[in-house]
Amino acid sequence: MDLSSSRASQFEDVVPFCQLPVTGSESEVIARLLREDIRLRGDKYQRRCRDWFERHLGSGCALLTPSATHSLEMSALLLDLKEGDEVIMPSYTFVSSANAFVLRGARIVFVDVRPDTMNIDETMIEAAITERTRAIVVVHYGGVACEMDAILSIAKTRGIAVIEDAAQGMMATWRDRPLGTIGKIGAYSFHETKNFSAGGEGGLTIVNDPALADRAEIIREKGTDRSRFLSGKIDKYTWVDLGSSYLMNEISAAFLWAQIGHRDEIQSRRMALYATYRTELAHLVADGRIEVQAHPEGTAHNAHIFYVKLRDLDERDAMIAHLKANRIKASFHYVPLHSSRAGQRYGRFSGVDRFTTRESDRLLRLPLFFNMTDAQQARVIEAFTAFWR
Repeated sequence: MDLSSSRASQFEDVVPFCQLPVTGSESEVIARLLREDIRLRGDKYQRRCRDWFERHLGSGCALLTPSATHSLEMSALLLDLKEGDEVIMPSYTFVSSANAFVLRGARIVFVDVRPDTMNIDETMIEAAITERTRAIVVVHYGGVACEMDAILSIAKTRGIAVIEDAAQGMMATWRDRPLGTIGKIGAYSFHETKNFSAGGEGGLTIVNDPALADRAEIIREKGTDRSRFLSGKIDKYTWVDLGSSYLMNEISAAFLWAQIGHRDEIQSRRMALYATYRTELAHLVADGRIEVQAHPEGTAHNAHIFYVKLRDLDERDAMIAHLKANRIKASFHYVPLHSSRAGQRYGRFSGVDRFTTRESDRLLRLPLFFNMTDAQQARVIEAFTAFWR
């Protein structure tokens, strides 16, 4: 028996949790880029992507970055955060949401989430505000919008900036407005797990406040006015502000540009997979076996993830083991930041943790990715349903 062939066959038989979306045109675009006599610094595909995002999102300033983490760090610099400032956000989020602001000396104030969407509970924000509060970071979990009207109203009354962590939000909207374009600054991710990728890592900073646009360019260019030099506005550039190298490379931009060209195909497939899960598992929802994400009025999701909530932590872990035994990879998601060692050191929880920990313990994400086949999804649904038989 050929053991290497057997192992390869077993690997191929596994339904992965996620895969890098590949349309087939990415290699062609990158090969064409490498044949051209241009610098990989980024004046072709970065410009194309930037122009497309500014037109599609209706934003005046879209800046490609190496990751959404870098975009959030840019946001912290743009707000001039300092030691002792406070930033409000949900505890149920990725560490980058908090780290970007802690790096500037800010203290994180965590608030509870809504159990229907796992987004920040807008009714808990007011009580978390102090005289030190400088920003509210909203995280549009799973591409479903937070209750932005209420949040913006609170922020406007108090003179507080709203930063949108829209890492999962590309092609999703709130009352027909693209996520990431509603607050002062928005951050997108083009990680390999996202709907659209730059080939592994990538990000986008959306600057919605025109007064911040020029400084955002400077911060992104290591604190220099190099972008003005490249555009011919000045004859030399120099160091003028804080900053870092928040620049996406041209190969990543080319990969992303190829994906943008197939955006309708990618989204159509993801939405179809999402709809199939909702339909085929509806009887389990009706029987009270599971819960699924709500889509409140005003939200239009992007099929970024499909998650279910089981009875409790034990049942969720049992389901993960059951699916693994059936050669299917499923995953829980964030461990609440306020329960971590760093979260306790750099932040505090405002109010009562009614839902964050309890609901995160129950949550399980099922495989959903652009290149997923119908047969793979059918296997997931069959195995998931068989858990109760």
